[in-house]
Amino acid sequence: MTPAVAQQPSPSPTVAAPLAPPAPDAAANVAPDDPQGATPGNDTAPQEIRGGDGPEAAGADAYQPLGPEWIRGVPADPRQDFAKALTFQDQYSNTGNYALWMHNWVLLPIIVAITLFVLALLLIVIVRYNRRRNAVPSKTTHNTLIEVVWTVVPALLLLVIAIPSIRLLAKQYEAPPENAVTIKATGYQWYWTYTYMDNGEFEIISNMMPEEEAQARGFPSHLEVDNRLVVPVNTPIRLQTTAADVIHSFAVPSLWFKLDAIPGRLNERMLTIREPGIYYGQCSELCGARHAYMPIAIEALPRPQWEAWVRAQGGTLGDEAEAEAGAQPAAVPAATEAAAPAAGAAE
Repeated sequence: MTPAVAQQPSPSPTVAAPLAPPAPDAAANVAPDDPQGATPGNDTAPQEIRGGDGPEAAGADAYQPLGPEWIRGVPADPRQDFAKALTFQDQYSNTGNYALWMHNWVLLPIIVAITLFVLALLLIVIVRYNRRRNAVPSKTTHNTLIEVVWTVVPALLLLVIAIPSIRLLAKQYEAPPENAVTIKATGYQWYWTYTYMDNGEFEIISNMMPEEEAQARGFPSHLEVDNRLVVPVNTPIRLQTTAADVIHSFAVPSLWFKLDAIPGRLNERMLTIREPGIYYGQCSELCGARHAYMPIAIEALPRPQWEAWVRAQGGTLGDEAEAEAGAQPAAVPAATEAAAPAAGAAE
């Protein structure tokens, strides 16, 4: 099965100027202890988007790919921040931010407390109840209080863990709204294609960028691609996954997103990205010889620039798509009426 060739961007009038480089504090993530942190509106970006002035700006491309300064969610270098390297990457989605909060403030404290408690019990038993100190071993058969404690306390701990866990599961299975942007990601050996179902069904083919080219342009090798998955920021995305050959898996750790791509099946999940930037992932299901060379690169843009990019690919937007769909049925009767007199004249 040969996928469609990606359409080349065509010149179009300037809709929005390229994003300015992020400010020093633009990369700061929402505090992990604030799972319900405020998310700006769909058209809000860290910097104001302005059109250029003068004839040169008027002829500029409406869309410019983001540079390496916009990369988000990179794993910490243990030589610079060892503690941060031990935990998850910074999260830039609503679900990921809640999951990171749950890990840092619910699971991790409980795990540390239980580990230290068990270690203390082992040390006490080793020091106090050895053969040297207890020549005659105790013949205690049971202790009602201890049995009640070691039954009730674990049950309460499991209840404490269950409440945020169920909320996290519910967030991950939340259905996208009707106005969500629908994108279908199809896995092939060994690349991805992205079809914009609500925007004219144009298709983008995404292959790994050659290592030398990626490094020369300042991007991480084996993660940068030739054509990224471009999405609007702070907008619900209905991301669907399938595969054309074997099982793949669409995974982006900094967005807390992982969804299997299975031949003959269409999986679906909602994704909302909080900040503009570039987010990297990889196929996370062993799929053949070049499984390690199947990266995912998502580029999140403010809504105006994303719409400019869609138009540059020959796609349509909302009302434009509905207008085209309404015009096509109207054209059919007109063509039929024009053909009827011609048929009568022929008789």
